[in-house]
This record gives sequence, structure tokens and C-alpha cells, in this order.
Amino acid sequence: MLPRLLRSAALMTAALLGLAGCMNARIQESRELPTQIASGESVVILAKPQIEGAAADAEFMDCVGKGLGSGGQGIAVQDNDRFVDSLFPWLEPATAPTRAEGVTQLLMRPGVSERIAATGVRYLVWLDGATKKTSGGGSLACGAAPGAAGCIGFGWWENESDYEATIWDLKQAKSAGSVETNVTGTSAIIGAVVPLPFIARVESTACRRLADQLQVFFKGGTAAR
Repeated sequence: MLPRLLRSAALMTAALLGLAGCMNARIQESRELPTQIASGESVVILAKPQIEGAAADAEFMDCVGKGLGSGGQGIAVQDNDRFVDSLFPWLEPATAPTRAEGVTQLLMRPGVSERIAATGVRYLVWLDGATKKTSGGGSLACGAAPGAAGCIGFGWWENESDYEATIWDLKQAKSAGSVETNVTGTSAIIGAVVPLPFIARVESTACRRLADQLQVFFKGGTAAR
């Protein structure tokens, strides 16, 4: 009985290894204005205000900011809380614009352009999106008895990270374009006496790809394929 159980677990593991941890990634860029960030200019990343639902979470925004500011092509990224405070009260949750035309109107308000210029921020990255579970299945049973414990079975799930960064040129008061990333991946946990997890890191992959492409965008390059 035990050898048969172990053979079944081994076959199940081999079959799922080809599936678990696999990811599909897509990135797309749309450009409306030429961009070339100059010395002394910086970028700020803010969550796009939502009328309904949840905005991009702070952890993902921090991840993109760190990626955007790293490496030989790093861009200066300003702290988002400091930027919001410098424009009080126009970017508070109750007053922040939720549509593109609202951003244009905000930039036309008396004194706003001067406050922005004082911060050194040239581009606003308006980040929208989330990571969510899209499907899953299987079953995993674990038990313990005197002198023995273990798990058998398997479970799998698919996650999707879908994010869009809209870039505003605050000096020209116009949208410069957008960068979108979509990453899907299948994870699994296999019970072969000891649970074996195979995790697809979709959110961290989406963060890295988005940050890399934003660096290219601000340097005036072309989109990655």
C-alpha cells in the first residue's frame, strides 16, 4: 500500500511541476507625449482614487517606487505622503480627482502649479489595479497519529496581477501615456507526506516588469515586447 501511495504521489508531483509556478506576462505601453526626465526632476507614484472598490495597495506602490529608483537607469522618486501633504487639501481622499479631466482642472487651480514646481516633481504616476485569485481546485488532507503524520492530495490556484500606470506630465498639464502589465500564474501545494508548495510570484513579477518599463518610458525609449 505504501509503495503504491508513494508512486502516486511521485506521478502527481511530476505532472504538476510542469504547471505549478508557471507564469504568463504581458506588458503594453501607450505614449501620448515625448518624455525625457531632466536632472533635478522627480516622479511621484499615487494610487488612483476609486469611486468604488479598492485602489492599488501601498505595498505594491512601494515596490514599484523602489524598482523605478534602482539600477543604472534609476529615476528619482519622491515620497508620496510628502507630495500629498504639500498639495493639501487637493489630493485628500475626499477631494482628489477620480477622472482624467479632474486632474487637468486641478492643475489649472491658482497656486497648484507653483506648489508642484516647488516639490521638483515632473511626472505623476497614477497607479490602478490589483492582484486577485481567479480560479482554483483540488483537495489536500493532512492528519496525525501516534508516531506518524503527513498529507496527501493536492490543491492549485491561479492568481492574476493586472495593473495600469497612467503618467501625467505636470509641467504641461497633459497625460503623457500609460504602461499596463498583466501577469497570471498557477501555484500548487502537493501533499506527498510532506506538503510541497510551488508558488508563482505573480505580484512581484508584475512589480518588476512595471518598474522596468516605466524606467524605459521616462528615458524616452520604446516598449518591451
